[in-house]
Amino acid sequence: MWRGIVFGLLAGAFWGAVFIVPALLPDFSPFELMVGRYVCYGALAAGLMLPRLLPLLRRLRRGDWLAMLRQALAGNVVYYLLLAYGVKLAGVAATSLIIGLLPLSVTILGRKDHGALPLHRLAWPLLVVALGIACINLDVFSHDVGVAAGGASLAHKLLGVLCAACALACWTWYALDNARFLKRHAHFSSVEWSMLYGLASGVIALVAGAVALALQQAGEAGGQAVPGRDWPVFWLVCLLLALGASVIGNYLWNMASRLVPVTLSGQLILSETLFALLYGFVYAQRMPRPLEWAAMLLLAAGVLWSVQRHAQQEPERGEGRT
Repeated sequence: MWRGIVFGLLAGAFWGAVFIVPALLPDFSPFELMVGRYVCYGALAAGLMLPRLLPLLRRLRRGDWLAMLRQALAGNVVYYLLLAYGVKLAGVAATSLIIGLLPLSVTILGRKDHGALPLHRLAWPLLVVALGIACINLDVFSHDVGVAAGGASLAHKLLGVLCAACALACWTWYALDNARFLKRHAHFSSVEWSMLYGLASGVIALVAGAVALALQQAGEAGGQAVPGRDWPVFWLVCLLLALGASVIGNYLWNMASRLVPVTLSGQLILSETLFALLYGFVYAQRMPRPLEWAAMLLLAAGVLWSVQRHAQQEPERGEGRT
């Protein structure tokens, strides 16, 4: 279990880098960033699997194909789009408040899985986590309210809230489905499964990008290019993002999903938030504000407390088998 915890924390370190990419590429839309990232992810996955791609594809059963496609859509393509458009329409505050409930939603919905602790054993760690999430969002409301969604109509804000809620539902479902699938299907290694649904994500993103490009060209009479867009930098950033956050991060998360209970994996996702905050402070060249310090300390304390509760459970399960 401790190896799984380390893998989960490292995955969060890679995933946290995703949050500064829109700041690095402000001239590109969330849809373009999604297409670029997952096309690169699919290309990397195909290249890494090339020597054994055909034998690996022959091993796929009907259920494996369905799991690969649904996880690529829910955990990658659709989740990223919903999150990005939630920020655009409702603002950072509302979207982060909703997405910040992810550890709680995964823990609550995974409470009946094998190895999961009962909720009453996790009540205090979850309360500490909830306080940390509240501090993050209170700070956002205090400093960034109206920045991302200034002047937006009520309908647009409600649509953004709906997008954020659907993004939360997508990643909650993906985290549970992925963990359960990997525990039930040992005929794929974590590397193989990460590459397979990476390839599926790349194909989906490529098709979506081709359709969007065709519609754009059909709707534009002049076909004028948008100025100030550095496409070589765009593809370089997307390639690095695909390698770090998608290839390496997803592999580490798959390893963690095999080794830790679902209720604990929900808490480990919080490492993404902590690393995203750290990278954001470095990029902005500033120190955290008091509420941000409180949020990081509370989130770290809640995760460590949850880990300690699960570690206490390990000897109990070992004694039951002997």
